[in-house]
Amino acid sequence: MCQLLGMNSSKLASVQFSLEGFVRRGGETDEHRDGWGIAYFEGNAHQLFQDPLPASVSPLAEAMRRVPVRSRNIIAHIRKATQGAVELANCHPFARELWGRSWVFAHNGNLPANELPLDGRFSPVGTTDSEHAFCFMLQELERRFGARQPHTEALHEALELLNRQIAELGSFNYLLSCGQGLFAHCSTSLYHVERAYPFSQASLIDCDLRVHFGHLNHLDDSMCVIATKPLTTGEDWAAFAPGELRYFTGGTLAPGGRARRTPSMAI
Repeated sequence: MCQLLGMNSSKLASVQFSLEGFVRRGGETDEHRDGWGIAYFEGNAHQLFQDPLPASVSPLAEAMRRVPVRSRNIIAHIRKATQGAVELANCHPFARELWGRSWVFAHNGNLPANELPLDGRFSPVGTTDSEHAFCFMLQELERRFGARQPHTEALHEALELLNRQIAELGSFNYLLSCGQGLFAHCSTSLYHVERAYPFSQASLIDCDLRVHFGHLNHLDDSMCVIATKPLTTGEDWAAFAPGELRYFTGGTLAPGGRARRTPSMAI
């Protein structure tokens, strides 16, 4: 199956160090050769880059490593195809508009898409079970909340219900963001690490590269990185429990892993 990489930061930041190891899993140190993609946010909008080539040899991946993007929320994905051809339309992440915001989604797992009926408001462009499930999620969220975006707490509760429904059909690890926070759901395997003061030194598992984050960050910087499998040694990666949904905002895990009600409608 595929692998996921996500980042939520308190400030504009790059995920360059983690990406150096992650892209190597796309055909060099692991078997995920069937395309890759990365999305990041600028306010309510997103930028999306995809390539059906293996990430380890992709010129696009090399360009992204040389000139890293900076954002508060980033989602990346390397693909090992289980459903759908190896082509651009089937590369993650996927993006759609809902409630006047761009929503970005990437999935690791395998689902019977025909068990998730779509009414046409959101339709897949490609042929993956992942994009189908994403369209189904947005369809059901819009059905539940209408044209008005819910508070984070209500959205978290709705996602938990959808997660249970979809995960009954197969494995459903995913990352989801609209640019002001990042949801991460574990079905089988997902981890996160928080990089904040006092910063530590870490070494990548997939290549000979190490860094001391204290040399790159200010005392008030904070970032959470989420991955299918730990990317480094020297850091304490926290495993998700199966069925757990965590919400990251401001570069840290929300208390109890849950979104909280906020006075504004933005999440």
